[in-house]
Amino acid sequence: MTDSVTLLGTKGGPAIRPGTPMPTATLLRMAGQVIVVDAGLGVTRALCDAGVALTGIDAILITHLHSDHYLELGPLLHTAWTAGLKRPVPVWGPAGLADYWRGFLASMDFDISLRIRDEGRPDLAALAKFHTLTEKGLTLGPITVRAMKNVHPPIEESFALRLDGPAASIALSGDTAAIDAMATFAKGCDLLVHEAMLTAGIDALCARVGNGDDRLKRHLERSHTPAAEAGRIAVNAGVKALALNHLIPVDDPDFTKAHWLAEVRQHWQGPLHIGYDGLTIPLT
Repeated sequence: MTDSVTLLGTKGGPAIRPGTPMPTATLLRMAGQVIVVDAGLGVTRALCDAGVALTGIDAILITHLHSDHYLELGPLLHTAWTAGLKRPVPVWGPAGLADYWRGFLASMDFDISLRIRDEGRPDLAALAKFHTLTEKGLTLGPITVRAMKNVHPPIEESFALRLDGPAASIALSGDTAAIDAMATFAKGCDLLVHEAMLTAGIDALCARVGNGDDRLKRHLERSHTPAAEAGRIAVNAGVKALALNHLIPVDDPDFTKAHWLAEVRQHWQGPLHIGYDGLTIPLT
């Protein structure tokens, strides 16, 4: 299995509309490990479309507790269970993620209990092993996973991730404002996957949402990274390639690939991937 990253969902934010990409989820295939980072709406179908058997997931990492990053975690695990999952799957995420899992199990108790009793399924609750993600990091087989708190107010438990394997390394910014520490964290990686925002599109996005107020704009401006800054961070990190993900806005026809390129190319002249759902990038 060639080391690669697949952007399963590339839309920033939880709302979907006809024709839009899906919210955040990323598939990493590294050193024989199948790792899912974030589980926004649509992750289960996207994994299947990427050729991944749901019973073959080795680990799940959740970067923070915004719904577009973990809304479908429960349904993903439940669907894997109905597809034949019988081995434990470790799940790392911020404190509080296990509460979500307990709530999901409670909401599905009738179905889960029935399938265990009527179909002889194993205990679903025992198959998901939850661990609190911290800056101490973790290991997944031959892969070292480092976590760094980023800046995504008002959420404090929000993480960037770096995975170093025998043949490749990748850094994922998570949702974050532009921070200089990201360049140090991602230093020398084969690929940096960084969230990105077109500042010029924020007013139109907020108007389109329709049920927020001026606090939404303030959140976006203080909690996300302008695309040009993502390019600057990639330069300072000395990475081999940059991919933009969690795109804001991604569904406004007034903003096209040319706008993303114009922003990023102010700083970054290296290999660049403007994310779209299903994009697979080899880590070579």
